[in-house]
Amino acid sequence: MKNFKRILGIGVVAVAGFFIIAADHIDAPAVKGGNSDITDFYAFQGEDTNDLVLVANVQGLLSPAATGSAVFDENVLIEFNIDNTGDNVEDLVIQAIPRDGKMYFFGPVAPSQTGLNSVIETSSTYGGDVEITPYGSEPIITSTSGMALFAGPRDDPFFFDFGQYTAIIEGNATGFNATGNDTFKGTNVLSIVVEVQKSMIGGSGTINTWVESKRK
Repeated sequence: MKNFKRILGIGVVAVAGFFIIAADHIDAPAVKGGNSDITDFYAFQGEDTNDLVLVANVQGLLSPAATGSAVFDENVLIEFNIDNTGDNVEDLVIQAIPRDGKMYFFGPVAPSQTGLNSVIETSSTYGGDVEITPYGSEPIITSTSGMALFAGPRDDPFFFDFGQYTAIIEGNATGFNATGNDTFKGTNVLSIVVEVQKSMIGGSGTINTWVESKRK
């Protein structure tokens, strides 16, 4: 078992049938530019309405030239946390850890410990694994144990006009422009995607879900 400590957490509330996003580009000094830097977290209902899709993006602002050599850090655990009792403590986790060109998933499973530190739940539910998709290739997706899995580079999907945001904060503008400028256009991220059956994480209704990156 490996012990991991939290580097960064992003939290949201996910309600079945809705689309939820949390973003944290280029503003976390402890991990900025590092392999554990989470840029976005998405949670939304799947095309199959019985499923929930969880997406964690890391290592943002990758140029196309740098994307081909970008890799998931084998010392960084990505942990999707699910609270289905409303007490803001994780009841279930889905863990993703890279090894030798594959992303391995464990869970959903009740964690051995909650909070800042984690143990990879290798003795519990094995969610499966997927080959990490190379840059420029068709996505490789594995479906197993009630989940669909993906890991690899993707175009940064988050639209944000950072220049206009700065102008608003500085008092030089009163709001965003219709459409605006996509600050992150042309940059890439490394994505981890899990589509999981709702019945495996507590059924229907409201859950709290957040993602953390944790370094060994």
